[in-house]
Amino acid sequence: MSSSSSTVMLRLAERMETKARELGFHAFGICDAEIGTETGVRLRDMLAQGHHGTMTWMAERVESRAHPNGLWPEARSVISLGLSYAPEGDPLATLSEKGCGNISVYARNRDYHDIIKGMLKHLAQYLVAETRRVELKAEVKVFVDTAPVPEKPLAERAGLGWQGKHTNLVSRDHGSWLLLGEIYTTLALPPTAHRAGRCGSCSRCLAVCPTNAFPAPYQLDARRCISYLTIEYAGPIPLEFREAMGNHIYGCDDCLSACPWNRFAEESHVMKLKAREDLIAPSLSDLAALDDAGFRSLFSGSPIKRIGRNRFVRNVLIAIGNSGDSTMTQAAETLCHDPDPVVAEAAAWAMDRLTKQVAGTVSSMASAGGRP
Repeated sequence: MSSSSSTVMLRLAERMETKARELGFHAFGICDAEIGTETGVRLRDMLAQGHHGTMTWMAERVESRAHPNGLWPEARSVISLGLSYAPEGDPLATLSEKGCGNISVYARNRDYHDIIKGMLKHLAQYLVAETRRVELKAEVKVFVDTAPVPEKPLAERAGLGWQGKHTNLVSRDHGSWLLLGEIYTTLALPPTAHRAGRCGSCSRCLAVCPTNAFPAPYQLDARRCISYLTIEYAGPIPLEFREAMGNHIYGCDDCLSACPWNRFAEESHVMKLKAREDLIAPSLSDLAALDDAGFRSLFSGSPIKRIGRNRFVRNVLIAIGNSGDSTMTQAAETLCHDPDPVVAEAAAWAMDRLTKQVAGTVSSMASAGGRP
């Protein structure tokens, strides 16, 4: 590439970053459409061990997930974007409120896929218009976690951060609270300088996991992960994980929240990602009473809508069973004859667990009262 062409591409990249910031993105970086072989090796190893659970789609189009050109051979550069969703206050505060459900921070308002895709399309259109202005031609494709894109390795190569021991991206500026999106392009844009960062000896994210879902640093066994169990897994929650789930009813932020890099993150000001008041600490009893129409109405425009009423109410019943609150026994009993067998089983488990907890409490009180 000639020096004049390099200058054109450099200025184009600078204008792209400026436009990205104007659109509301908090992180921007560019890398070649190349990530080496390590991602593919780790992916195949995960699949071989069955750590993907029932997510069979992860085993499909492996080459696309392991290499950007596997998805689009003509791609030469990837523009990686990050949108901060750092919460206000402690996102785990509701874990101690046993009568309430805990919803993952990213899902407490609008579906981020829709938000980011709209922003990416604006930025991609801007890129195409700018290339035409300098008599260049660019083809583009945008992605938001809905195609086989190795988004975290790409974000790392583009300088947005690095993959932490919890396997998620960690940013020096935004901690573990970045949502990612990508623009693939046929242009050979200059890569962004890599920003060093690492986890060092810290392993807080691994230690805090309630279900021990990390067999080793940088490895996740999804079959033990609360996010997987409450979102992707459709059957009855395995008994060994139910108590550890506590009141998590959609996703889990425990490993993300434990990251010390979060101290540099400022609360996100993206209004569509700010938590809805009714989803910060929703009543388990109210959620258990949802029928399909009520569920769809409550979660219209939310990513939670994707899993459907039955799977969601199953999660709520597990939380009710863990609540120790005898006043919710009726909510569980009502659902013991639910048409969905998975919901009915979870309801029976919750009712049995509550009954035993109440009996145990009465027995303990009687014993204490009988002491001399």
